Amino acid sequence: MPVSKNVVSSKSDRSCRKGITQDHELLCTERELRSEGFCFIAGVDEAGRGPLAGPVVAAAVILPDIPELPGFFDSKQLSDCDRRKLRDELLALPECYHSVVEVSASIIDQINILNATHQAMRQAVLNLQKQADFVLVDGLPVKGFAVPCRNLVKGDARSASIAAASILAKVHRDELMEEYDKLYPGYGFASHMGYGTPAHLEALKTLGPCPIHRMTFRPVRELLAPPPEQLELF
Repeated sequence: MPVSKNVVSSKSDRSCRKGITQDHELLCTERELRSEGFCFIAGVDEAGRGPLAGPVVAAAVILPDIPELPGFFDSKQLSDCDRRKLRDELLALPECYHSVVEVSASIIDQINILNATHQAMRQAVLNLQKQADFVLVDGLPVKGFAVPCRNLVKGDARSASIAAASILAKVHRDELMEEYDKLYPGYGFASHMGYGTPAHLEALKTLGPCPIHRMTFRPVRELLAPPPEQLELF
């Protein structure tokens, strides 16, 4: 059974800066669930389903029930600088529980990207220091959580908990790809983060795949396939 890599599971007791209030629309779902008796609501999101290289990363976040929170928004609509700033503000919140899990390219190749993503999401919730009693998942439903779960399409723009998880997952993965750029120079991982950009595809043709490439993804798989003239010999 493939085993995912557990990366972060921690709580911060530092003070937070002023931000959005509990009346903000991103907290409507959490506020509704708390009124129903749930106390520890985990938002879950992932980063890196589409790239040709690197792991898929999932994060789970339980935000504290305090008057003010940083301004968490859909990470895809933020600049890299803003994402990293909000990541730091998130980690500085008192009683904020968070967990990040990586599933490597080799495991993605073994069990496919959908199963790898769901595995990372479930493990991220399990790794939280505080046990969640409700899970909010971005996108389509994910099975296998031990507590009640609700999926929210475009949840990173509808739930503060999911938005926070989106930021944590995205920044963590970007920093990983920057490290891989040093380890495997020439592919430009620090600029495209493993996505199939023209520059990345050109580097793949020149250098061939490296150990963090997803060998089952079509652009990589096609490079590894024998040319048609060789196929005719078999």
